[in-house]
Amino acid sequence: MSIIRVSVSEASRLFGISTRTIRRALSEGELTYVVVRGRYKINFESLVKWSQARPTVRNKLAREGIGQFVGQWKIKNRLYSPNPKALARETD
Repeated sequence: MSIIRVSVSEASRLFGISTRTIRRALSEGELTYVVVRGRYKINFESLVKWSQARPTVRNKLAREGIGQFVGQWKIKNRLYSPNPKALARETD
């Protein structure tokens, strides 16, 4: 499994929050990251966990970030669309 990393500006756009909020979380040690050529590359998994633990960020994700588009996604390939039977098995 490869690790997905995003820049501060990418994280800001995806989650609908300011870059200052991302940088504050970095300085407080709330996100895991590496520095590549002088730029922060944030571990996407830690970014998602951090956003879900903070109600304000979670709400902005839904309103202003990528979450605002979820209802519009039209997934035609059944391989990638949620299968209710598969989801039921995962929750058991």
